[in-house]
Amino acid sequence: MTQVSVRNITKRFGETTAVDNVSLEIASGEFICLLGASGCGKTTLLRILGGFTTPDGGEILADGRRLTMLPPNRRRVGFVFQSYALFPTKTVAENIGFGLAVRRRSKAEITARVRELCELTRLDNLQDRYPHELSGGQQQRVALARALAPEPTMLLLDEPLSALDARIRAHLRTEIRAVVDRLKITTVHVTHDQEEALSIADRVGVMHAGQLLQVDTPMNIYLRPRRRFVAEFVGTSNSLPARALDGHRIEVEGTTVSTPVPDGPLASANLLVSVRPEHVLVSRPGAFAGAAKGVLKSFSFSGAVVRARIITASAGELVADIATHDWIELALNRGDEVSWCVRNGASVVLPEQDA
Repeated sequence: MTQVSVRNITKRFGETTAVDNVSLEIASGEFICLLGASGCGKTTLLRILGGFTTPDGGEILADGRRLTMLPPNRRRVGFVFQSYALFPTKTVAENIGFGLAVRRRSKAEITARVRELCELTRLDNLQDRYPHELSGGQQQRVALARALAPEPTMLLLDEPLSALDARIRAHLRTEIRAVVDRLKITTVHVTHDQEEALSIADRVGVMHAGQLLQVDTPMNIYLRPRRRFVAEFVGTSNSLPARALDGHRIEVEGTTVSTPVPDGPLASANLLVSVRPEHVLVSRPGAFAGAAKGVLKSFSFSGAVVRARIITASAGELVADIATHDWIELALNRGDEVSWCVRNGASVVLPEQDA
């Protein structure tokens, strides 16, 4: 296992700053996801970690050893590319063992390692097949096994599931996590898929415009975002104007909500709060004492919940997720008046603008 330190890494391409003074500590054996939209700098940062791109500033250390200027072959890093980059004329076994052959390992050692990894990645019966004879999920497992063959101390994954359909992605991300847990290997996984990042990572780092805005547990990223961009990018969030009443209460659309109000600049009278849709409580008029009023604009059914869009008294739009069995009891139609309030303790006070 390897502890990795990324310190003040910067990378520019012409006038564009792809990675902007990013620092990150990765614990030994940790699985961390870098999450962001296309062009945010996450893949550039991953390539810098792998030695495929040279930074303009900063340094990278692994267990105190400086890696910044070392080429990929001297870093003991396994890299799974988005395209898999399998050799089309080599079998599964030959693809997996390629890195070991380049390192002049014995045939017996290569055969044993390939067999071990095929068992680990469930490719036992496919060793003699060629890439074109495999499904996308099987190709992904070959690419993973090939990256693991030389026993790297760090595994880097560049959106390895992006070309697969949703059901296969969900299955394979669980498999990937199980493999790296078994091997106890430090892993950095780049993705634009929020569900993927939240479901498999120990910590998630949200990137935007080259900056690492927040690194935290998946639950804290979702429930306790520290930046407005994080709140609005990860999942769905209602950004609502509010007024501080004291250190633990705010007023939203005339309703009082219990929530911590930070000291300092955020404790001013006018605030912005983030509220997730599942924390908006909706009823027919008069059911909640002191609730705000609104009109049901539209709704959509998605199985376990119904997502409702409500026009508030201040003419803003509010998104609420209502359990289907509760929705059936409400029996609401478009244009109906509703009452709504925010669950106590579920709102997060944010700066009105990201720094």
